[in-house]
Amino acid sequence: MPELRLGPVLRYTDDSCATVWVETSRPCAVEVRCSDGAGGTAPTFQVAGHHYALVTVTGLRPDSSPSYEVFLDDAAVWPLPDSPFPPSVIRPPGAGDTVRVTFGSCRWAAPPADGTDPVGPDALDTLATRLAADPDARRPDVLLLLGDQVYADETSEDTRRWLAGRRDLDEAPGSQVTNYDEYCRLYHESWLDPEIRWLLSTVPSFMIFDDHDVVDDWNTSAAWLADMRATDWWQERLLSGLMSYWVHQHLGNLSPAELAEDPAYAAVHATPDGTSALRDLAVRADADPAAVRFSYRRDFGRVRVVMVDSRAARVLEEDRRSMLAPSEADWLREQVLADPASYDHLLIGTSLPWLLPHLVHDTENWDAALCAGERGARWARFGEYLRRRADLEHWAAFPRSFASLAALIAEAGTAPDAPASVCVLSGDVHHGYLARAAWPAGGPRIPVFQLTCSPVHNSVPLSMRVGFRFGWSAPARVLGRLLARHGRCERPPVVWRKQGGPWFGNQLMTLTLRGRTAHLRLELTTPEAKLRTAHETTLARG
Repeated sequence: MPELRLGPVLRYTDDSCATVWVETSRPCAVEVRCSDGAGGTAPTFQVAGHHYALVTVTGLRPDSSPSYEVFLDDAAVWPLPDSPFPPSVIRPPGAGDTVRVTFGSCRWAAPPADGTDPVGPDALDTLATRLAADPDARRPDVLLLLGDQVYADETSEDTRRWLAGRRDLDEAPGSQVTNYDEYCRLYHESWLDPEIRWLLSTVPSFMIFDDHDVVDDWNTSAAWLADMRATDWWQERLLSGLMSYWVHQHLGNLSPAELAEDPAYAAVHATPDGTSALRDLAVRADADPAAVRFSYRRDFGRVRVVMVDSRAARVLEEDRRSMLAPSEADWLREQVLADPASYDHLLIGTSLPWLLPHLVHDTENWDAALCAGERGARWARFGEYLRRRADLEHWAAFPRSFASLAALIAEAGTAPDAPASVCVLSGDVHHGYLARAAWPAGGPRIPVFQLTCSPVHNSVPLSMRVGFRFGWSAPARVLGRLLARHGRCERPPVVWRKQGGPWFGNQLMTLTLRGRTAHLRLELTTPEAKLRTAHETTLARG
C-alpha cells in the first residue's frame, strides 16, 4: 500500500477551491475528502524517484471551514492514527471583511538535542501548540514564509550523520547538501516536525526562497557567481535547489488556473518521470534571470500580496546591476498598479528588507559604488571583498532598484484610488523592526512601512545585536553620511524612521487588516515555549 511520506500541506486557497500538496511512497491516486462534500483527486507525478501530488479541492463555500481527510488509492492516511491535534480544516482566507496575515522567515529546522534547543523555542511550533490547544482561538488566515525554509548550507547533526553515510564529508562542500535527495532530506526534517506538519495542513501557506534555501549570499555579485561556478559541486547544488523549491514550495503558490497554464507543470505530468523536464527548467532559470518567474501575486479579499523573487531574478553585471531583471521589474509594476480600486492594502513580500538601519543602508550603498568603480580599481577590489565578508547584498546594495521600488510605491500611494497602507514584508536579518517611510520631495500621504520579522527559529550573535542597535543611532547616521560622501552616492529618494524594535529572538508578526484599518502585532517566544506580545500598533486607521 502507498504511504504518506510528507504532508498534507494546505497551499493556495480561495472561496471556492484549494490545493493540497503531498509526497507519497509510490505512484498512486491521491484524494482529499471534505466533511461538507467538497473534494478532489489527482495522480502522483515523479521527480528523481520521489512521488508527489497537488490535489485541487473544489466545491468549497465562502465562510465555511470543513475538515478534510486524505486517501491514497482509497486508503485513509490523514489524519494520522491517534493524532493529538484537532482535525485539519480548509478555511478560505479573506472570506469576510478581516484578513489576518502571519509572516516570518529563517527557520532552522534542526531537532533539539537532548530536549534542549540551542536557539530557543521555534515560533511556528509555538503557534501550532497554541492553536491546537484552542481550536476556537484567533488563527491566521494565511501564513507567509519569507525565505530560508530550509538551510542547505547549515545542516543539523542528524543530517550530517546521514550525509556521512552517503559520501565523504571531507570533500567540498562538506556537510552541506549537494543533490535532490539531500534537499528532500531537509524538507522531511523540517515538515515532519509534528506541530509544523499539523500547522501546515490547516493554515494556507505561501512561500518564497532566500539565500540559505540554496547557499548563504546566493547571487551576491557576478564575481561571486563566477567563483561558485568554478567549483565541481555548485551546478548540481543549484539545479537541485531550484528543482526541490519548485516541487515543495513554488507549485503551491500558484492557483489552479495558473497551474493549468504552466508549461513546466504540464511537462512534468506528461511523462512517467518528470526529472528531465524539471531539470531543464532549473537550467533555464540559472542561465537567464528572466526565463522563469518565481514571483507571484495573491489577493485575499481586499488585501493584495505581491511576492517578489529578490534572489534568482537578479542581474549581477556591475554596469547594469539590478535586484530585478527588467521583465521582472515590469511584472512587479503591473501587479501593483493593476485595478487599484480592488484592494485596500498592498503587501509587498521580499525576503530582503527594503529599508535597513541607516548605517547598514549607507554602508551597502557606499560599497555598491566602490564595486562599480566609483573610486578606482583598488577600491573596487576592496568593495567586492567587503561585500562578501559583510553580506552587503540587500536592496540598498542595488541603488537603482532601491530607488525604483520607492518610485513605484510612491506612484501607487498617490494614485486617486490609493490603498490605505503599503507594507513591505521582509526577513533575513535575524531580528525584527518597524520603520515608516516618507518622501522629502512629496510622495504618498498614506502610511508606508517596512515590517521585518526574523527569525522564526534561529539566532544572532551579541556583536551583531549591538551593531544593529547602533545602526539606527544618530552617530551611525553621521558615519553613514561620511561613507556615502566618499562613495559619491546620491541621496536616497525616501527617508525613514524606526518606530519599533529592534527585537531579537524567535518571532512572528501578524497583520490584521479590516476594511481600511491595519493593525500589527509582534510576538516573541518565551523560554516556556509560549508566544508573548512584545509590540502592538495600529498602522492605518482607515
